[in-house]
Amino acid sequence: MKGLRLYLIGSAVVMLVYLIAQYYKPKPTDWTATYLKEDKIPMGTYILYQELGSIFPEAMISPSRLPVYNTLKDKEFRHSIYLFIAGEVKMDEYDYQELVKYMEKGNSVLIAAYQLSELLTDTLNLRMNSVLNYAGKKATRINFVAPALKDRKGYAFNKGLGDQYFSRVDTSRASALGRNANGDVNFVKYTYGKGALYILPSPQLLSNYNLLNPVGANYMAKALSCLPPAEKVIWDENNTKGNVDDASVLRVLFRNDRLRWAYYLALTGLLVFVFFEMKRRQRIIPVIDPLKNTSVDFVKVVGKVYYQQRDNRDIVQKKIIYFLEHVRTNYRLKTTKLDEMFVSDLVLKSGVTEEVTRHLIELINKLNNAVVINDNELIKLNKLIEKFYKQAQ
Repeated sequence: MKGLRLYLIGSAVVMLVYLIAQYYKPKPTDWTATYLKEDKIPMGTYILYQELGSIFPEAMISPSRLPVYNTLKDKEFRHSIYLFIAGEVKMDEYDYQELVKYMEKGNSVLIAAYQLSELLTDTLNLRMNSVLNYAGKKATRINFVAPALKDRKGYAFNKGLGDQYFSRVDTSRASALGRNANGDVNFVKYTYGKGALYILPSPQLLSNYNLLNPVGANYMAKALSCLPPAEKVIWDENNTKGNVDDASVLRVLFRNDRLRWAYYLALTGLLVFVFFEMKRRQRIIPVIDPLKNTSVDFVKVVGKVYYQQRDNRDIVQKKIIYFLEHVRTNYRLKTTKLDEMFVSDLVLKSGVTEEVTRHLIELINKLNNAVVINDNELIKLNKLIEKFYKQAQ
């Protein structure tokens, strides 16, 4: 127990030192592309969401975690904008139909995503690609098509933020709002009735990292200026957070780093406790095998010895001695003289037939005087004795 106590104390000290070191070490930058309005990390959209009020001063900002169909079905929207900012925007046929009705009534939709659902790409006849930007190569510049928005030098972004473009665009339905230095379209508009659909293949251009850069903030201000004034802005969270609120009872713990580490520490301590408590508190009682009955083994060994020696006379003498002892003990008869009177008394007291008794006594008298006894005689004697015992029972 003393050794176990020292081990637990040592483990606790090491764990405590490790946790202190982890707590005070510099926190690395999280480059995870979440596009969540609450995230202040580089690839979050906290800045854009906070600035929507100044970009659309008369609009009410309304986040929605429901699919497009549930958000728009049986609702009347006028002069509103639906914003989709995510790594991938998924949409089925029912969502798309409601979105088309929404735009035909004069509303606008902006989708900024690396990847669109197969339904959207097939329906819009769009394909996305990315510029091969090797290490050390200058970023591909992008710009607007409209002269009023076009910058003289264009816009260049590091970390490949502006490298995405459309490798295929249906020019009969769509109009290009922006292109890169290679002439590829990177901002497109589809008209639906009184409204329009705007698609940007670079959601990272709306991220915190890009908006903190004056060049990035200028570009996004001009890009959002392509959208009409709005009375309401719907901020999609279905493609970033999911359909429903997180129902996990541990959601509060996992959202806070300190609480999450405390939970992990408590769980580790519980596992260590269970591991050591699995051991018995008292010494294991050894299993003692019951004593074996070695009589059969002994008989087999003795039988093998006699068989190897092949001394039939000795075996016969022992069997006769044991038989006569049985007669003296059970029937109270003298065995000094094995004559006719002895046979008669033995038949009377044992209940064995006279024939079996007479043959047995005659064979005993014969073998007592024999010098050499063969196997057949030994077998015959054994059978008669067994027969006598059986009848006597």
